[in-house]
Amino acid sequence: MNYIQQAFKGSIGFWKYILIPLGFFGLMVLQYIAIKVLNLDMDAIIQSEVEKKGENRFLIETLLPLAIGLFILLAWVKYIHKQSITSLTTSRPKVDWKRIWFSFFLWGTITTVITLLGYFLAPDDYVLNFNLVPFLILAVIAILLVPLQTSFEEYLFRGYLMQGIGAFTKSRAIPLFFTSIMFGLMHIANPEVEKVGPTIMIYYIGTGFFLGIMTLMDEGLELALGFHAANNLFGALLITADWTVFQTPSIFKSVADPQDSGLIDFIIPVFVMFPILLFIFSKKYKWTNWKDKLFGTVQEPPKEDYKILE
Repeated sequence: MNYIQQAFKGSIGFWKYILIPLGFFGLMVLQYIAIKVLNLDMDAIIQSEVEKKGENRFLIETLLPLAIGLFILLAWVKYIHKQSITSLTTSRPKVDWKRIWFSFFLWGTITTVITLLGYFLAPDDYVLNFNLVPFLILAVIAILLVPLQTSFEEYLFRGYLMQGIGAFTKSRAIPLFFTSIMFGLMHIANPEVEKVGPTIMIYYIGTGFFLGIMTLMDEGLELALGFHAANNLFGALLITADWTVFQTPSIFKSVADPQDSGLIDFIIPVFVMFPILLFIFSKKYKWTNWKDKLFGTVQEPPKEDYKILE
């Protein structure tokens, strides 16, 4: 059975798939409306909070709600949908941790190399920001909370919504497009959008498609979980900037004009790096039948195989 069909192992109930996303997206919409109506300067607000609380405390307060959200979502799936966390994670009999770690270290290594190359090729765009004690505290916070934050986003978009929408629409393409676009729009209130401009939405939505394609082709969340955790964790540890949502005592600080970051930092990953990663994963895990896995239909399993509740 494929990944989306795992949803039928639980209690489908349409209303059950509405409440969690409605609450999450409702908060996002209210935040965005408040920013626009009140004409809030999010960059100034974040800088004020960082100065008042310190970078590490601000990071905890940023990550903790999403980390808690992960446990709420998993509990909802387990006790309301009566679905196992394993079937929400993968179509395999058990979670493949080797996949998670391979994706994590592959992207973590690439991120580190790209950051160091950027520092040596354009040193004027960076400031060495390393301070041992704050950095060690950052490392502990990031290692504990960033994987929970990224896992929440993966389980919500590529897991819960991907399976739920796919099960109801009997389509693989509809949840791929919906979750990818919504994943991008989730970041629309980030200060980076205002500083860099609308170009950055190509990166956010493109990343959503990349993670969605990865999940559907591999029939599981493992590669997406590893990639997303590495992307945010290595990013938090290696580099920060005054205009990003993550304000951390990282090793480097970018002082480049954010308007100059569009092509290299956001467009090239989507159209160059991500396709290369998909190629690597496809060869390693022997992906085939791309058209059907990305755009095919979802067949409801025989009722004798799965207990389907209304």
